[in-house]
Amino acid sequence: MALGKSDNQAAAVDIELPLKGHRSALTLLVLAFTLSIADRMILSILFPDIKAEFGLSDMQLGMLGGLTFALFYATLGIPIARLADQYNRKIILIVCLVLFSVMTALSGFASGFIMLLLLRIGVGVGEAGVNPSSHSIIADYFPAHRRAFAMAILMVGANLGMMLGFAGGGFIAEHYGWRVALMAMGIPGLLLAAVMAYGLKEPARGSFEGPGSSLESTPVLHTALAMWRNLAMRHLIIASIITGMISYGFTQWLPTFFVRSHHMAQSDVGAMMALFFGILGVAGALIVGKLADRLAPKGFQYGVWLICGLQLLAIPFWFFGISMADINSVLWLLVIPAFVSNSYLGPSLALIQTLSPVGSRAVASAIKMLCLNLIGLGLGPLMVGSLSDWLQPVHGDGSLAIALSSFSLLGIWAALHFFLCGSALAQSHVQ
Repeated sequence: MALGKSDNQAAAVDIELPLKGHRSALTLLVLAFTLSIADRMILSILFPDIKAEFGLSDMQLGMLGGLTFALFYATLGIPIARLADQYNRKIILIVCLVLFSVMTALSGFASGFIMLLLLRIGVGVGEAGVNPSSHSIIADYFPAHRRAFAMAILMVGANLGMMLGFAGGGFIAEHYGWRVALMAMGIPGLLLAAVMAYGLKEPARGSFEGPGSSLESTPVLHTALAMWRNLAMRHLIIASIITGMISYGFTQWLPTFFVRSHHMAQSDVGAMMALFFGILGVAGALIVGKLADRLAPKGFQYGVWLICGLQLLAIPFWFFGISMADINSVLWLLVIPAFVSNSYLGPSLALIQTLSPVGSRAVASAIKMLCLNLIGLGLGPLMVGSLSDWLQPVHGDGSLAIALSSFSLLGIWAALHFFLCGSALAQSHVQ
């Protein structure tokens, strides 16, 4: 299996427009992704209440929000993606949407840590099928040189979901308790599933590919080996894993950081995270996605190098911002990291779709998300929580701030691999 397309094929789709109905389809996919992120992120705003009721350690909270959830979310994404490469992606998406919504609502009835852990695994199983199916559908609605912005719009769902989970979850938890917050968060997904059943159209596979492109689905191992042998793909996935560790580590623990270090109320933290990180994150994702599409005709490497520079730019702002004692200083310094946080997702996910054969797009996306989430989501929050626990005897409540500041330095490693990915693309002349 050869990854990528010829120059002639790429040139043939440059001037093509997206398929009819692309706006409504993209809107529904954004809403599904938004709810999946909201159901995932709401737990972080509820950490203080859950910790107090069940007497949990920071490491156990990290397991709830990270490793155990990610283990099932990431690994089950591949078999579900395999189905999405062979069968109706719309039906798979709706079933997954219903599953994670029901499991989120049931989490409000958890009687202890183990039960909550099992229900969060259920949430992860449901969410596993959302991204691969959505990415594959988008690749068939949009030509290659329009996909980065389309994927960036989809990734806005991450910020919208964060806003909904933080603001909505924080408000409901403060007034009605964490259990009611989880129950309420499961309802919108069931309503959206009904709307998608009538409003989402399944596009033809390979809509923008050349006449010689194969639509045949290939074995998972075959796809994984081909991705690994492609140098650009390899560096892109490694870079995404490290960036994901940083992003998930911060987003899971920042609400608790503001409560502990700056003594803010849950509702205030939720509103601040939603407005500050949500809005800035949306702006970053859309602007960088649009810039990547503008740079694509010159070569996909330029968009990747743009991400590399942004990752390096964010590091000192993360490091010193978390260390400030004054809340206003913290927020001013975190403007840049908030803008950069999810900007890498749109271009990187679009590039995976563009470099992958039509019949393996959902699986390729799932493999990428498996790496990103199993290691990034799985280890990011857990590493921050474990480091905070280790520092706590000496630094007390300040241990979490030190853990987060130290964690930001991983951005140097991520930037290196983004740079190497761009260099590999430049050498292979992928257009």
